[in-house]
Parts: sequence; structure tokens; C-alpha cells
Amino acid sequence: MGTPAPPVAAEIFQPVLESYRQPHRHYHNLRHIAQCLDELAAVRPDLDDEVAVHAAILFHDCVYDPRQGDNEERSADVAEAVMRRGKWPQASIDNVRRLILATNHDGHPESHDAATVVDVDLSILGKPRGNFDEYERAIRREYEHVPDADFAAGRARVLRSFLDRPTIYQSPPFRALYEKQARENLQRSLARLERGDLPT
Repeated sequence: MGTPAPPVAAEIFQPVLESYRQPHRHYHNLRHIAQCLDELAAVRPDLDDEVAVHAAILFHDCVYDPRQGDNEERSADVAEAVMRRGKWPQASIDNVRRLILATNHDGHPESHDAATVVDVDLSILGKPRGNFDEYERAIRREYEHVPDADFAAGRARVLRSFLDRPTIYQSPPFRALYEKQARENLQRSLARLERGDLPT
């Protein structure tokens, strides 16, 4: 189950928790982290390094600026700094960093744990229609600085990139739970975007 890691003192981790309460976070907030941890609970027995996976989930969106494209890298930097202060083993630090970087969703996860972290992060795509639509509205609010036409074009590219994959989810449990609904949700959202109907 991986190398045990020392606990992180509350005063070290508190700024990370506070970062999830920033006012511009309408989806990428503590509720998202709690939902991710709920998803993770069902697959805990299958993890290779449970401590690293939990740490990656906790840190993966601790830096979130919708105007920047390096949030995963910066989140990994924060995680590394906090873990170094907490005297975590280097192997655990490196593993957590790899898991966080996997959540940029631009490639095939390199390990079972990475696939699990990625699938947990994407589980919202396969939720019932009402939950998915709430997520869509929250994302639009996070990108309210982007003009409607630009948002629609950019969001459509993201949705198509998922729909063009052989499977959206990399691990069998998440594929079985969410693949069908996720494709229905993404196709419905893409159709709305193409007719100019943006989430509000």
C-alpha cells in the first residue's frame, strides 16, 4: 500500500484548505474535493499507494486560476513544498507529484493509481443530468471573464477531446459506472454549445 508518510501539521496544511475557499471557485472547491474522496472510497482496496493517492486528490486543484494553463504544475509544486516541510519520503513526494500532473488529462495515465485519480476527477462527467448541468453552470461562472463565443468554442474543443477517446474512463469500475452517462452528458452539452445555448 505504499510507503507510510508522516502526518502534515495543521498549520502547514491550513493555507491549502483556504485556497479551495477562494471566491472565484464555483466548482473547483472543497465540495469537489469531498466528492472526489467519496468516489475514492469505493476503490481503496485496489490502490497501490493509498496515502499518495489521497494526497494527490487533496492537492490536485489547490492552485486554480482559470486565466492560467499551468495549474496542475503549480498545484504539484505546492504539494511538494508542503510534503517537504512535513518530511515525507522523497519517493512519496515524487509519486504524489506524478499523480497530480496526471489530472491535466492530456495523456494516458502511466499507472493504475494515476488512472484512478484521473477517473475520480472526471467522475462528475458521468453523474445524473441535473448534477452534470450544475457542474456546467459552475464552470461557466469560473470562466465568466471569457466572452460567450470564445467560451463556447473552447469548451466544445474540450468536450470533443473526451468524446473522441476510445473510453473516457481508464479503470474498469469507473467505466462501468459512468461511461455511458458521461457520453450522453457530453454529447448533450456539445449540442447545446453548437446552437449557442451556454450554461447560465
